[in-house]
Amino acid sequence: MRAASAALVFALVGCGSVTVGTVGKPAMAKWVGPVFGTPDGGQLRTTIYYGPWQCSAAFLSRCESKCAAQGYPLMGCMWLADIKADWQGRYLFMPAEAGGRMAITHCCCDYPKVNDLKWRRDTWDNARKRFRQDWGSEFGAWPSTGGNLWTGHHILDLAHGGAPTATNNVLPVPDAMHKAFNAEYPACYAPGGKWLTPGPEHPYVD
Repeated sequence: MRAASAALVFALVGCGSVTVGTVGKPAMAKWVGPVFGTPDGGQLRTTIYYGPWQCSAAFLSRCESKCAAQGYPLMGCMWLADIKADWQGRYLFMPAEAGGRMAITHCCCDYPKVNDLKWRRDTWDNARKRFRQDWGSEFGAWPSTGGNLWTGHHILDLAHGGAPTATNNVLPVPDAMHKAFNAEYPACYAPGGKWLTPGPEHPYVD
């Protein structure tokens, strides 16, 4: 299963695309995964950089189209994290390197609140341990700090209809980052906030 890591990285949720962090401040936090062998004899490492940052103009535009397609106006867009995959190996018998980044963004469409929030939370609580194990089979052990496992953050929040156990809707985040995300989500859904204002194309540096 670990050999599928690269494919899973680029299947994650969002209206984002490949990005390169070349300007800005260091990310608020990051996680560096272990090195895995790939079927071609190479090595793959995954790194997650955490925001939140304001979405670029391109990401905002994509979110606006996504929301409109579902019949909702766009209230804001949060760029939550970047997932970076680095591969090293050989190509045509020569040393080679490759990789890319996927922006994990959340489009704050004007979704109505769900009426089954307790069911969604209970579903996640019951599945959390197995979800972490499955995630770990692809990326390495679920991240922790001082023995405390990181929180699983639902990118499309449960209160607005997020799927409790969808692989592409849960991202491990440090507790401090999870609190920061949760503090900003209400502002992203509110009219006229900063999350509707475009940010830089590359908001952080490695």
